[in-house]
Amino acid sequence: MLNVVPGEVTLEQLERIWREEAAVALDQSAMVRIEASAARVAAVAGGDEAIYGINTGFGKLASVRIAPEDTEALQRNLVLSHCAGVGEDAPLKIKRLMMVLKLISLGRGASGIRSETVVLLQAMLDRRVHPIVPVQGSVGASGDLAPLAHMAAVMMGEGEAEFEGEIVSGNVALAKAGLTPVVLSPKEGLALINGTQFSTAYALAGLFQAWHAARTSLISCSLSIDAAMASTVPLIAEIHDLRGQHGQIFAASAMRALLEGSEIREAHREDDTRVQDPYCMRCHPQVVGAAMDMLGYAATTLQREANAATDNPLVLATENRIVSGGNFHAEPVAFAADMVALAMAEIGAIAQRRIALLVDPTLSFDLPAFLAENPGLNSGLMIAEVTSAALMSENKHLANPCSTDSTPTSANQEDHVSMAAHGARRLGRMADNLLRILGIEIFSAAEGIRFRAPLQTSPALSKVASRFFDEIAPLHQDRFLSSDLEAASRLASSSELLAASNLQGLNIQEFLDA
Repeated sequence: MLNVVPGEVTLEQLERIWREEAAVALDQSAMVRIEASAARVAAVAGGDEAIYGINTGFGKLASVRIAPEDTEALQRNLVLSHCAGVGEDAPLKIKRLMMVLKLISLGRGASGIRSETVVLLQAMLDRRVHPIVPVQGSVGASGDLAPLAHMAAVMMGEGEAEFEGEIVSGNVALAKAGLTPVVLSPKEGLALINGTQFSTAYALAGLFQAWHAARTSLISCSLSIDAAMASTVPLIAEIHDLRGQHGQIFAASAMRALLEGSEIREAHREDDTRVQDPYCMRCHPQVVGAAMDMLGYAATTLQREANAATDNPLVLATENRIVSGGNFHAEPVAFAADMVALAMAEIGAIAQRRIALLVDPTLSFDLPAFLAENPGLNSGLMIAEVTSAALMSENKHLANPCSTDSTPTSANQEDHVSMAAHGARRLGRMADNLLRILGIEIFSAAEGIRFRAPLQTSPALSKVASRFFDEIAPLHQDRFLSSDLEAASRLASSSELLAASNLQGLNIQEFLDA
């Protein structure tokens, strides 16, 4: 059970919640703040002062006053009217992370929501009552209104939820889990549906996948360097120290360690000045290092957002006021998602060029054409390289920024929007593409190293190649390749190759702290 302290939740905790579906408990210190802000809302709900979303309508209807006896109906109507999402259901891991992020945000004590409502949300997580949340419908403006409304509807006993493998009504799901629906008090519906938690959950998942891929690319590139008998002079530490870029220095250091003790490397050490290798071999620390630095910046932004109060209006404890602001605008998340997308596209682009080099007999330094044992009769990895090019191109298109798009909504009240939701959602597809590219590179490089026998690669890379060939047989002759490429992608996606290479320990927070 992870104890989460609003304002202090770490990237490591967030990754565990996403990867492991870890159980969470909101730190008890949050309940004091939650109850204080709820009391403030209750005190003003029936008063004469117009306070947005508590005794007024919403958006363009903010000037419409709501009678005290209608405030509960106002919150119910708000949630149900905003359940307008369409498309497929969000992945389970994303929904759980979204729900935890909402708990953390409410735990800041600025949302005016009652403790019993927060307890119900936590109980739904504990008992695995998972709302059905259509993925399309948010423009990242007044938060992720539609997706979060589908979550809030289940808390009221409406909508649909998955419980014990069955999709049922929200009311039935809660009853089967031994839970009771909540009747929302003033401000509570708005507190639940306002905020960036849907977009942030997707962006964090994309970040964690991208960081895994960046580290995996250090392995795949090191394997390719040995397979192509490329120079390791460009990895000399002083070169990177003279530039001073943190990610670049780290990447070069990791690759030097991976290649340490390679017989292939020693066999051509004296020829290191024979030619300048293409950039895809020579400049990987510069490219993946820059990507890692950008992922680090995105990580810092998303950690802040995960700990933020992002609904509206907010109960300000220091001023004892309830005020409208704009923390729901998801521009920080949109920018972070675009950064992650750019990083993944570039890691894949340079990896694909290495695959192309390895299969090209004019560039690969005596490797057989397309890494086939009998080229001509066999086509080897010819079309696997084409597949990697298709994946690379798709990621280039997907990497176009979403944050620069905007369209007015809600009768021009919400006249500038972030598009964070689909900017973050695309990251999962990009990560799948990237890890397939890296799987193909590892396949190609492992085959290339096999052709260097009896010379052996380094001990670290030998373990990687051995683990790879445990899963995927060497390519002695042409065969049906699709299943092999999917297996290579699964290996690249897992922690097994990182563990074999001793690179598995470094999470993104450790990189930022180094």
